[in-house]
Amino acid sequence: MTTMTFARTNSVAAARVPIADDRAMLKAAAELTRDLNAPRPAIYWADLLGSALVGYVALGVAIAAGPLWLTLIAGVVSMLALYRGMSFIHELTHVKHAALPGFRLGYNAVIGVPLLVPSFMYEGVHNLHHARTRYGTSEDPEYLPLALMKPWSLPLFVLIAALAPVALIFRYGVLSPLSVIVPGLRRIVVERYSALAINPQFRRRMPEGEAAKQWNRIEAACAIWAMSLIALVATGTIPARAFAIMVGVASGLAVINQLRTLVAHLWENEGEPMTVTAQYLDSVNVPPPATLPALWAPVGLRYHALHHLLPGLPYHALGEAHRRLSAVLDKDSPYYKANYAGMPGLVAKIARSTMLPR
Repeated sequence: MTTMTFARTNSVAAARVPIADDRAMLKAAAELTRDLNAPRPAIYWADLLGSALVGYVALGVAIAAGPLWLTLIAGVVSMLALYRGMSFIHELTHVKHAALPGFRLGYNAVIGVPLLVPSFMYEGVHNLHHARTRYGTSEDPEYLPLALMKPWSLPLFVLIAALAPVALIFRYGVLSPLSVIVPGLRRIVVERYSALAINPQFRRRMPEGEAAKQWNRIEAACAIWAMSLIALVATGTIPARAFAIMVGVASGLAVINQLRTLVAHLWENEGEPMTVTAQYLDSVNVPPPATLPALWAPVGLRYHALHHLLPGLPYHALGEAHRRLSAVLDKDSPYYKANYAGMPGLVAKIARSTMLPR
């Protein structure tokens, strides 16, 4: 949840030539992947539950461990596993729930409520990021022209994520119950503090009908857990050291997700509507042979540009889709221009852009 604004560089960036859609690439993407659109429930469930199990067991080891080195190693393992589990919130916004019955409930039970990142914080938000007329504009909840802002915006963008665990405990443990009894607070909480968004101008709509009932049930569970956590720590039932480790793991998870967000796009659009090809080129793939992206961009997020071409494709099919497209598209296709080697080069590219005179 981002509530701050980032200053832009002093002068206006030079106008860019609009990028037309590459019909050959779009046609190939649609035709070559038609048989890959069905999600495989066994993969989804095994991945989600396995990630949660490893994450919580490692967290328990980190808390119970004596030597500092073991605490640190177990904490990193827990952070990476729970980060992978949390990344399924992205899949929930795209998958047809009839194809994965019960998966939203499963996600919220093992990840969403315990980590205070429930599914409704992304559902109804992320789909706006994929709307062709919204991407990269002021109406996109997940876009800021970071490459065109001040150099200090980038480290601040990443470091502010470290406060997310404390902010979420406050949001659900304090604001949720207060919003039930304080007039006017409920709308503020929903509009401004209920979305995984980076655009500080974004305001989400109040849920209605069945969506509102589902939202209220999940939020009640989060509020009960957050209030219980506060009480357990305040009474010493959860020792301060254990709580500090829990917050440290959650902060690490939030920071690595923010770093992944930082390199998910090039962030070079100033608010104009973009073609699908332009959106693709403003997004990032980090395909094999790079190996580390499997850790910092899990659950298909290493193919983020390809995902913008084929948002309905399940995460386990993106690797095969990439191989098929790479095998048939000409080397001068714009498809290859969204492929990058890794995070360091992408961070450097965006950082250099913030330093250019505007």
